[in-house]
Amino acid sequence: MNNKFDALKDDDSGDHDQNEENNAQKDSEKERNERDRSQSSSKRKAVVPGPAEHPLQYNYTFWYSRRTPGRPTSSQSYEQNIKQIGTFASVEQFWRFYSHMVRPGDLTGHSDFHLFKEGIKPMWEDDANKNGGKWIIRLRKGLASRCWENLILAMLGEQFMVGEEICGAVVSVRFQEDIISIWNKTASDQATTARIRDTLRRVLNLPPNTIMEYKTHTDSIKDNSSFRNTKITL
Repeated sequence: MNNKFDALKDDDSGDHDQNEENNAQKDSEKERNERDRSQSSSKRKAVVPGPAEHPLQYNYTFWYSRRTPGRPTSSQSYEQNIKQIGTFASVEQFWRFYSHMVRPGDLTGHSDFHLFKEGIKPMWEDDANKNGGKWIIRLRKGLASRCWENLILAMLGEQFMVGEEICGAVVSVRFQEDIISIWNKTASDQATTARIRDTLRRVLNLPPNTIMEYKTHTDSIKDNSSFRNTKITL
């Protein structure tokens, strides 16, 4: 499986009616061919575990985004800026991707890696995300690579034990700090968000006084920010 991530890269004669009919037939044939190509392409793109590989409970997709800080971002421009790296269905396929990817600690500028269940875009407005939120942990420089790896391995290994609530995780590289977050479907489910918080503390081996913040995606949409105006929890 190739890793696609490279930067971390007119005639009014009597024949007019006949021409229109021929063109209509050509258009119809073209649409049919495009539809067939699309269907065969979607069949080709179905990601399944290989022989003797260890299947994951869900398929996941890696994404990457980078933007110029200070420039306002609309949901449309954000969606255009986010690039899909690839999808995997097994432990072995995950390591094939991950072993070729730049570690978060080696990224520069305003960059994000996203790992989400297949079919869920890493956007607040996605149907799976719109009623949810995320736990946020701010890290001093030098910790992002280890914490990101521990977080995604826990997520792939279903260690959070909250059913289908987990949507995905993000590591955000910034100039003075790095931020990791894990997204869930239902912000109003306090028992679930508390379990996710406690599991995060355990899998990341966080000190007891680590500040954790929860922010609903509704609030993020309101203030067009992932990390401002968050609710702080110790």
